[in-house]
Amino acid sequence: MTATSSLPLVIGIGNTFRSDDGVGVWVAQRLRRQASRGVSILEATGEGGALLEAWKGAASVFLVDAMRSGAVPGTIHRFDAAVEPIRAKFFRTSSHAFGVGEAIELARALNQLPPHLIVYGIEGANFGPGVEISAVVLHAAAEVCERLLTEARFAGAELGASKSPSDDRP
Repeated sequence: MTATSSLPLVIGIGNTFRSDDGVGVWVAQRLRRQASRGVSILEATGEGGALLEAWKGAASVFLVDAMRSGAVPGTIHRFDAAVEPIRAKFFRTSSHAFGVGEAIELARALNQLPPHLIVYGIEGANFGPGVEISAVVLHAAAEVCERLLTEARFAGAELGASKSPSDDRP
């Protein structure tokens, strides 16, 4: 995205070869099958520089990533990055030194933070090699998909995105 967009942008973050770390990508893929044309959906590895470029010009952005905060696996965390700092240590599941938390805080420092930036973190259980996502994490991911369908539609309506009658289907 390089021009200002009124479509809400959902970015699913993760590594699909590190078990629960792939949950953000899973959410993006599921939303792509469910969402109306009124939402842009991307998949990303979580590398900070790429995130800054991906949300450039977007007015409303939703990030989804696996996290480790010490909470019970499957716990859903929701952060409004436009009003509160994001603790980078919670999103240390990436092998990149410059990841989600750092990208958000750098964008804030450079005055390049999207006006509306919501981060959904899903507490992971297993970040080892593998392609299977834990059942408890998948259950939480399905809940996040439902929340995002509602929030992204609402954000799109607030931003003036056009809707068709099919946009109201679940």
